[in-house]
Order: sequence, then C-alpha cells, then structure tokens
Amino acid sequence: MTSHLLLIEDDAVFAQVLQNSLQKRGINCTHVSTLEQASAAELPGDFDAIVLDLYLDGESGLSILPQLRQRYPKASILVLTGYASIATTVQAMKLGADNYLPKPANATQILSALHQDHAIAESSLNSNEPLSKDSNETETEQDVLSVERLQWEHIQSVLAHHQGNISATARALGMHRRTLQRKLSKKPKNK
Repeated sequence: MTSHLLLIEDDAVFAQVLQNSLQKRGINCTHVSTLEQASAAELPGDFDAIVLDLYLDGESGLSILPQLRQRYPKASILVLTGYASIATTVQAMKLGADNYLPKPANATQILSALHQDHAIAESSLNSNEPLSKDSNETETEQDVLSVERLQWEHIQSVLAHHQGNISATARALGMHRRTLQRKLSKKPKNK
C-alpha cells in the first residue's frame, strides 16, 4: 500500500521537483498551491502526511493548520519554511504540526522528518525501492533538527532573557511552571 501525501506549496518548481522525487519512491502526492485549494472539501483521499509551506502567497499556512489537524487527525503534518525561527516552530506545534523543517529541504529530509513522528516512509522502506538520495541531496537524516531540540533552544533563550527565573519564563511562554520544569529536566539530543 503506497502512502498518500498532500503537498501545500506555492513554489511551482519546488513542488514539481518534490512531487517527482516522492512519486519515484512510491508515494502518491497531491499538490495544491493555495490555502483555498487546501481547505476545499473535494480534496481526494485520506492523507498519511501533509507538507505545508509556512507562507503561501503572503498568507500564513498556520491559519489552516487547525483545520488540517481536525480533518486528517492521523496524518503527520510537517511545516516547511524558508523563514525558520523558534517562535514559528513553537506556534506551529501548538496549532497541530508534528514537525518543522527549514527550506531548502529535499525529499529524503522531508521523509525523515515525517518518519520521526509517523511511519509515512515505511511504505517506501518496505517496498523494494530503496530511499536512495538524489544526486543533489547531500544532507543526511542527522542534519534535521528535531522539534524537541528547537523547543528546548527556545525555552533556554527565554529562560536566559529572564535571568533563570522559572516562574517568569513560564509566564512568558504561557505554560504552567511545573510543565516548564518537566521540559527542562528532559534535555533532547543535539539534533
């Protein structure tokens, strides 16, 4: 059974290259280029994964994220952006994204990021077609920062801004002090 991925991306060239690369790996890819098309009720299929560009023609892709999460609760949602920041990463996670990846990203990196939370890449891995890298894909799975690591870095930044005051940091982050203390006690891997 092949995976079905929804790609919401306004850069036509990037979308076509990514679509071709995913289809070579046996992943069925549906591409839309606007938020209106993404929210259309007639999108075909039940998606295993959704790749969402953060900025689509000047609009924020985050605005559709809660709707996508509700409509496709089992899908792994990956936010892609050329404007990566810890603040948007945290916001994307709060709205329902499973992972976040800065551009430029290739098919191998995208599948690795999706695979971290769900088994979208399993259909490719279980098929006889290997997940070989394209000639222009040079980064490895270890080059993708985890969401936990990005969140940890953001928390450390806010904590430093508040001179180590846990209560002030928790208020600034909009979370309970005990939740912050639990997050601080679980330092993620470097990547």
